[in-house]
Amino acid sequence: MCKIYIGADPILYESRTRALRIHGVVTTVRLENLFWDVLQEIANRENLTTTQFAVKLYDELLALRGEEPINFASFLRVCCLRYLSTSAARTEAAGDAPQGKGFQPKVVKAG
Repeated sequence: MCKIYIGADPILYESRTRALRIHGVVTTVRLENLFWDVLQEIANRENLTTTQFAVKLYDELLALRGEEPINFASFLRVCCLRYLSTSAARTEAAGDAPQGKGFQPKVVKAG
């Protein structure tokens, strides 16, 4: 069982920092490459760039909570996991889940 997890390409769990401009303020967010890939997938579905999507999440969280997120990187990771888990649940409920398949991240080059 663990072979599925330990066999992951190391580039997927390598961290990468990106600068995001949120309402004129540049902030850096450090996430593992796999999370950046998932965020890009979600953003593409919304017809947004990854940065636009992150800003939209930031704004919606701020509107809901009334305060700036304390740990935005952790929030983004949770968003990715919620997206993947709800996608998997929908696929399973529809009976479309191929055996042993799921989200297949693309491999990104560090840099």
